[in-house]
Amino acid sequence: MKNLLKKGLRFLLRFLRNLPENSQLAHKRFMVWRYKRLSDRQFLILVSILVGFTAGMAAVVLKNMVHWIQELLKADFVLSYENILYLIYPGIGIFLTVVLIKYGLKRRVGHGIPSTLFAISKRSSKMPKTSTFASLITSMLTVGFGGSVGLEGPTVGASSAIGSNYARLGRMNYKTTTLMLGCGAAGAMSGIFNAPIAAIVFALEVIMLDLTATSLIPLLMASVSAALTSSFMLGDDVLFDVDVIENFTFGDLPFYILLGAFTGLISVYFCKTYWFIESLFEKLKGQFRKAIIGALILGFLIFLFPPLYGEGFATINHLLGDQINSILEGSFFYEFRENVFVLIGFLIAIVLLKAVATTVTLGAGGIGGVFAPSLFIGSVTGYVFAKAINLIELVSLSERNFTLVGMGGVMAGILHAPLTALFLIAEITGGYELVIPLMITAAIAFLTSKYYNQHSLYTMQLAKRGELITHDKDKAVLTLMRLGNEIEKDFALVYSSDSLGQLVEVVSRSRRNIFPVINQDSELQGIVKLDDIRQIMFEPNLYQEVKVADVMSAFEEQVSPVESMDSVMKKFNESGAWNLPVIKDGKYVGFVSKSKLFNAYRKVLQDFSQE
Repeated sequence: MKNLLKKGLRFLLRFLRNLPENSQLAHKRFMVWRYKRLSDRQFLILVSILVGFTAGMAAVVLKNMVHWIQELLKADFVLSYENILYLIYPGIGIFLTVVLIKYGLKRRVGHGIPSTLFAISKRSSKMPKTSTFASLITSMLTVGFGGSVGLEGPTVGASSAIGSNYARLGRMNYKTTTLMLGCGAAGAMSGIFNAPIAAIVFALEVIMLDLTATSLIPLLMASVSAALTSSFMLGDDVLFDVDVIENFTFGDLPFYILLGAFTGLISVYFCKTYWFIESLFEKLKGQFRKAIIGALILGFLIFLFPPLYGEGFATINHLLGDQINSILEGSFFYEFRENVFVLIGFLIAIVLLKAVATTVTLGAGGIGGVFAPSLFIGSVTGYVFAKAINLIELVSLSERNFTLVGMGGVMAGILHAPLTALFLIAEITGGYELVIPLMITAAIAFLTSKYYNQHSLYTMQLAKRGELITHDKDKAVLTLMRLGNEIEKDFALVYSSDSLGQLVEVVSRSRRNIFPVINQDSELQGIVKLDDIRQIMFEPNLYQEVKVADVMSAFEEQVSPVESMDSVMKKFNESGAWNLPVIKDGKYVGFVSKSKLFNAYRKVLQDFSQE
């Protein structure tokens, strides 16, 4: 028996020791088989199906784990009075998340969709392997313990990373890797909401993929694969179980227009609040200090207003199911549940405070997204709007329909994704009865939000740094270019104290017609152009009398190695220069030329547009 155990142990150790080598060998054999048996098109479709399946599994596992944690924590809660544990649960989740990131993962965990957009624009769509699970685990802790954020963003981020890493294993180029990343994002949304069409629109509208013949079929396959996986695993357990009973009437049209403007302004409020509170947390020193402050604020808010706990989908279902009194369960206001004015005041409060709770959760160190909060705020906003109109008794509005359309309006305003909002609400209601009011409200909300905020909540920081990919091909290509790769450093240097004779000697050995002038600290003083000294360079009697400082000229502009390419091109256009010096920390680095940038632009454009 001992000998058998020893042999088994030796075999296991040998297997583990050779695992990396065996994995590489298996991967190599698979790639050989793939090149022999599958065309690029067939391989692309197979990988997209695999990405969709994995994304669907990720969505199901995360949703079930969060649901299990919340059920476990709230099992003994009494609905009729406030529960003191609301004060501490969110803080526990935030601290567990911070500790796991700091001491377990030991690397920053992004908030999903912004990380995906950054990978596309600045990392050649390559996402680290840890991104495939890091945001899932951390968001599970954050939301499971009551963090007032959503799971959609982390699921999209993780699924996009899965698609990116599958593409890396398949040795795909940038264009195809970006497509697989988009397939992961579409798969995540499809798996969460069981809305495959809206998921594809989301990938095109938010992830900024271009709709081409090459991208359409893989996106379809990934989205359908994820939806089927989610449906198979969850059965009839859907996120929102709602049907549109009351049809849209043209008499309601003015109120949907007003709802569009109202939800647009609510979206502006959410974004402004988010950026303001985020800036306050950024000024705080120490992650644990942020966690303590955030946990105290969040716990107090949820204790007073329990609907702020977690994603808030239970509140949405209460509104859609006409169980409005259930929203007050566990709060100080439960005994006033029959008072409609107290109820409306409570709903207005949670609309305004959801933006605070969401930002505090993220600022304190929690991981999550703003997709679910936008649905939460939109549903409550739409309900309050219709309820208030009905109380005036001017007309009778469908509170359920306005709840649904309000979700689309706020989503369009916060995410700047009106088409995603339109198709998502249409799919979760099982039809297109509300398509006209959804189109009107989403469009007006988007335009209202766009008037005050040029960029969405996802893209603001990237846009400020010039790192945002857009559907504008010219700007997209400039974003993908790297200035650091185009710097030329083969210019001959001269000093301002050098004589004309020394300068002529340098000129004779150089193939350039520009000569940077620096001092002893490598700081750029000016430049000497060959045309500036052409008249005197062949007069030896001036070689000792004339100094470089006498013939150098100032440079029109300068650029930084980390400057966006869009900014660099603007400086070229404004200055009219053909070459610009690159300065880093006050030191001369090299030059960047317009001709080399044009060549690089053409190459990136060719790769970016290749079908």
